[in-house]
Formats: sequence, structure tokens, C-alpha cells
Amino acid sequence: MKTAQDIILKPVITEKSMDGLQAGKYTFKVAKDATKPEIKKAVEKLFGVEVDKVTTMNVSGKAKRLGRYEGMTASWKKAIVTLTEDSKAIEFFEGMY
Repeated sequence: MKTAQDIILKPVITEKSMDGLQAGKYTFKVAKDATKPEIKKAVEKLFGVEVDKVTTMNVSGKAKRLGRYEGMTASWKKAIVTLTEDSKAIEFFEGMY
């Protein structure tokens, strides 16, 4: 059984993700094997909010070079969580936008 901390790994702080905060959309890096219902329950448990919908996408790793050595960054899964209209905001993101 995975805990909420095992599913929600960290928030994604980018310009595009910050634009979604006014619309109640929060972006997180999640476990690769996490499902939408698991992500919904984890966010509701961790932050005490009501989740309306969850959108997920797999982000491919990029090719990187360091001198003559080539490699790939790790692939990961991103979840965009939309809160309900009457839900409170997530306090972690307050003051960032």
C-alpha cells in the first residue's frame, strides 16, 4: 500500500504551472505507476482540499551531453490537479503568483 507521500513526489514550479494557479490548477511530479484516483486521494489527504479532476501525462527524458559523454535525463509523470470551485487553495503555493 502506497502512502500519499509515495504518490505525490514534489510540486512543479514553472511559469506555465504558476499561470494555472488562478484557475485552481496545481501541478505535481508523481510516481510513474500512480493512477488518477490514487493521485486524487493523495492530494485530498495531504492538503485537505476537494479535487475536481486530475490530468496526467508522461514526460520523456531529454538527451543531454557532458563533454564527449551522452546520456538521458530520467522520464517522469506529471499530474495537473484541478480543485473544485468551493475548495480552499493549497497553502504551499500561496504567495507564489
